[in-house]
Amino acid sequence: MGSAPDDGQWRHEVIERVDDRTVEQILTHRYLVVGTDSFLSGWGRAKGGTSYAAWACDSEETASTVYRWVKGRSDMKRVRVVIGGWFPRGKGHAHIYVVGPGHPSLSQVTA
Repeated sequence: MGSAPDDGQWRHEVIERVDDRTVEQILTHRYLVVGTDSFLSGWGRAKGGTSYAAWACDSEETASTVYRWVKGRSDMKRVRVVIGGWFPRGKGHAHIYVVGPGHPSLSQVTA
């Protein structure tokens, strides 16, 4: 069975996905705090599409702290926590950052 010819009606939309995690961190940093970046969507690497940012965390507790930090940002919409794999669809750009010691979201935690 062959594939359908591309007569210009098929849209080949792809999310450019950048993941800063190492192979080991993909296994240990499974909690992803995900948001739609309203400022960067539509231009730059997300030209004509949506820009997503995700922060990979190694625990539910850290993810909860990062969630509050991301939710407080005016440029982030649709903030949520995803556990495990996250593969956005459509057209645009997605970047997964690693949350570790010294991350700005953790500096707001008081002991």
